Amino acid sequence: MTLSTAWDHPEPLAVASAPVPAYGSGSLADLLPTLAAGMGVPDMTAAIPELTPADRACVFLIDGLGWEQLRAHPGEAPFLTSLLDSSRGGTGRPITVGYPATTATSLASVGTGLPPGAHGLPGYTVRDPATGALMNQLRWQPYTDPRAWQPYPTVFQLAQRAGVHSAQVSSPTFANTPLTKVALSGGTFLGRLTGEDRMDVAAEQLAAGDRALVYTYYSELDGAGHRYGVDSDTWRGQLMHVDRLVQRLAEQLPERSALYVTADHGMVDIPFDEQHRIDFDEDWELRAGVALLGGEGRARHVYAVPGAAGDVLTCWREVLGEQFWVASRDEAVAAGWFGPRVDDRVHGRLGDVIAAARDDVLLIASEREPKESSMVGNHGSMTPAEQLVPLLEVRS
Repeated sequence: MTLSTAWDHPEPLAVASAPVPAYGSGSLADLLPTLAAGMGVPDMTAAIPELTPADRACVFLIDGLGWEQLRAHPGEAPFLTSLLDSSRGGTGRPITVGYPATTATSLASVGTGLPPGAHGLPGYTVRDPATGALMNQLRWQPYTDPRAWQPYPTVFQLAQRAGVHSAQVSSPTFANTPLTKVALSGGTFLGRLTGEDRMDVAAEQLAAGDRALVYTYYSELDGAGHRYGVDSDTWRGQLMHVDRLVQRLAEQLPERSALYVTADHGMVDIPFDEQHRIDFDEDWELRAGVALLGGEGRARHVYAVPGAAGDVLTCWREVLGEQFWVASRDEAVAAGWFGPRVDDRVHGRLGDVIAAARDDVLLIASEREPKESSMVGNHGSMTPAEQLVPLLEVRS
């Protein structure tokens, strides 16, 4: 995996210094196409060639489990850590999630096998060019036609058409959500309330076909990080539980199976003080010329009033340029932040100005986003703590 990195860059941040995710060689969007290609699904590319093909593959996505956080907690995750140990046969390594490092974007990348500029979910909240209003792509509010918003088939749909048994095992809450429809549909959805039940059903689904592609998901680690931080006892307790779930599934793998454990983003804890939390709602300089503030605290889409985009870009660079990578839309697209291409329908969803945090800093909006502004753990940007997630393998 080749990364364009500037994570230790000490100088003021030019757009070109931002670390571009490893689209096409080692990103989340490359995982399912690689597995499907190994099963003979047409038009799929094995972009991660070191993954040996398997007739049955399961992806277990743990929301919020960053590579750095996992490496920092071996005592809480002994089974997962064993998959990193090459002396014990472990082949685990990090991959990048894509920009921004946020759940809606990453799940769409996983399920479609496409980077954000193609699938079109390029942030937590983005402007809908058809209405001019912000749309929350995680909660799908306000509602818009899912198929018009994301028209590409998922890898699961393509695999099912090719005769591969496909299934998603997750919380019943997600069975009919628009995000599931556009990102993870195809085959059979099986809702189970507990993590243990999901592991058992995922193993059953792997055995249900000579070729099988199964996805399962656990969200509570992410919730603990947002509420209490990745340095909290609650987060560590969730990591211990996740470790047991992975081992439970690994011990049930049917023959000719591979389990891949990964995540949608990492997380960083941001202190609650004015130095680390810049409040957009109380900063007249940052508000000047801004019509809408999208994204989230570490990955902002900034939509300017007509004619003000240049002035907003200049101001944001002057105010935030040593703590954020601040780019115009065209600069971010040219630099490949959202992938090697940005579809025409997606271009207007991107901010006129795009700001990605480098330091341990958060651009909150205390009045507009009170819940999000109160979170301890945050994510979204291109730092290794947010971008790098594990890709761990267990084979039967």
